[in-house]
Amino acid sequence: MFVTFLRFAENGAAAPDFMAAHNNWIAQGFADGVFLCVGSLQPAAGGAILAHGESRDAHDARIAADPFVAQGIVTAETYEIDPKRTASALDFVKTAA
Repeated sequence: MFVTFLRFAENGAAAPDFMAAHNNWIAQGFADGVFLCVGSLQPAAGGAILAHGESRDAHDARIAADPFVAQGIVTAETYEIDPKRTASALDFVKTAA
């Protein structure tokens, strides 16, 4: 499982110009069954993505394809989590011990 933080960068002012493409990219992540949760970092600091079900290389490539990342609107920082305990609704993200 991955948590990726997307923090506004130098080109952050261009976000409105690429918002539709960014939202389409998010929608594709959900359609592919990879994104579990996407939301804003408060206050207005960027966004965060919780993802599962793909390799680190595939996840990194997906993040690099985000129009916000490609245009330098945000910088991405990803952490990989190896879940050992979860609420029962999230049991599917646990890795085999």
